[in-house]
Amino acid sequence: MAEQLTLTDLKQILREVAGADEGVDLEADILDTTFEDLGYDSLALLEAGSRIEREYAVRLDDSTVTDATTPRALLDVVNASLTPA
Repeated sequence: MAEQLTLTDLKQILREVAGADEGVDLEADILDTTFEDLGYDSLALLEAGSRIEREYAVRLDDSTVTDATTPRALLDVVNASLTPA
């Protein structure tokens, strides 16, 4: 199990579960770009959330995943859940 979810990990998961929009450069600085602008809808985010739950042994509510509108927000939520109390 990984210590934390990185942007590189998140981009890989997004590509694997939902592909990548041709007009979007995931290698650019996307931390604060909305998932909508990146071409990912709520279904893609839920798929990514399920994958993150399995790979990182963390529990995420669907609303938590879909309320995170940017990669930075999703990374913050996931990594806060991974931090031991």
